[in-house]
Amino acid sequence: MKAYPIRLYPDQDLKKELNFYFHKMNLKAAFVISCCGSLKKLKIRLADSSSVFERTEKFEILSLQGTISENGAHLHICAADSEGKVWGGHLVDGCEVYTTAEILIAELSDYHFNRENDSQTGFAELKIKKVE
Repeated sequence: MKAYPIRLYPDQDLKKELNFYFHKMNLKAAFVISCCGSLKKLKIRLADSSSVFERTEKFEILSLQGTISENGAHLHICAADSEGKVWGGHLVDGCEVYTTAEILIAELSDYHFNRENDSQTGFAELKIKKVE
């Protein structure tokens, strides 16, 4: 396993940048170890729903976790507003960094992640392949 530190800057899109770095570093299987920072826009898909929650205000990133594959990322985020109220869900494009996002991702060099449609769930689910 190899780890990569990433720092994002104001106005960058959290999910788009993680996908960009994954491809730039030519990774095949990665996951987020940690993330802290702030957002000025939070955009998440809520649990078991197609609706997207969007709010433009300052948030502290409390956690970000999930997997990144060559054809997509599955990431969940928790962020707190100025009153300490926590919002969480499936990270979608549109989460904009306020001051910084300090992220550590790990590569599993012996594996290859892919996403394929799963007839049982109806979603593109993670497929894990051990590299020989």
